[in-house]
Amino acid sequence: MVSEYLKQNTAEFHDAAEKLFSSDKIFSKTFTLEDYKKIINTNYLMLLNSEDKIFNSLSDNFSEKLQLDNRKKLPLIEKDLASLSLENKTAAHNLEFDNENEALGAMYVIEGSTLGGNVIAKQLSKTEGFDDITFNFFGCYQENTGPMWKNFKEVLDTEVTEEKYDEVLSGAKKLYTFLLNVN
Repeated sequence: MVSEYLKQNTAEFHDAAEKLFSSDKIFSKTFTLEDYKKIINTNYLMLLNSEDKIFNSLSDNFSEKLQLDNRKKLPLIEKDLASLSLENKTAAHNLEFDNENEALGAMYVIEGSTLGGNVIAKQLSKTEGFDDITFNFFGCYQENTGPMWKNFKEVLDTEVTEEKYDEVLSGAKKLYTFLLNVN
């Protein structure tokens, strides 16, 4: 299954992202508003430079099965930027996906971050200093987070053949590399 292959082969990138964003501070309730602004700003740049490219790379088959219209996150994170009085920036790096499989790999990173983001939003909502924060991006799927992730994994595992695993992994690594270097 390609989802397991991606999980195993991107673990070091995932760990690096957690370190970059000081994720350990979220659960010790020492995560600050500045930490949150950094994570929102970096995710904004990732979405700004990838979401349309990913969606435009996917065939109608995937568009329908993945309910892409319900997965748009850029407008949500733009609301977070505005509520935090952050500027819309542009990234210095360019990001391109060579094919549909790379786009799916990149989407794996974004959908995975949504899964983690739901946990982050719940935790931060109980942390001092976050009373007035609306988690538009991290809370995007609300109670549907689990079902949306499950749907994404099922479509990925059903549609991607083993000979395409490396292309999907390449897309995931491209997006993780962008995310880790965008600041």
